[in-house]
Amino acid sequence: MMESDIAFYYGKDVEMLACPINPAWVIEGAPVARNCILSRSRDGGATTLLWDCTRGVFNWHYNIDETVFVLEGGVIVRDNAGVERFLGPGDHALFRAGSHAVWRVDDYVRKVAFCRTPVPAPILFATRILRKLSTLAGLRSRAPAAAPMFANQDSGA
Repeated sequence: MMESDIAFYYGKDVEMLACPINPAWVIEGAPVARNCILSRSRDGGATTLLWDCTRGVFNWHYNIDETVFVLEGGVIVRDNAGVERFLGPGDHALFRAGSHAVWRVDDYVRKVAFCRTPVPAPILFATRILRKLSTLAGLRSRAPAAAPMFANQDSGA
């Protein structure tokens, strides 16, 4: 059976499941986290999920790139330099693979997270060389930095 190119889901299909925070990461409180995977790319390199969490303070170590968009509640995020920033509804942030942050949820937070496994540097370098050679040889046209429908929406992230 062939997988459809477009998959539709409706609010009633969202079932939040327990997603415990690593106990060694918890600094204060007893935060309860849940998530629901909304989509996964065919190659498995990208996942979009809905995530929520109750009150608590905890470390978060990122082994993937994660862009978050806060829907409800809020969180104070502290980076390794000790700088704290509040993220509330409508705010978003990018946490690159290898980064670390301390999350402080004073009440509740609900976010959409887009997680992507970064391409290893040697493979990325080789891909860029192949694309450049293909362009120079006339085998492909110069590709825009973003998909055409988003070309004017680059946020510089």
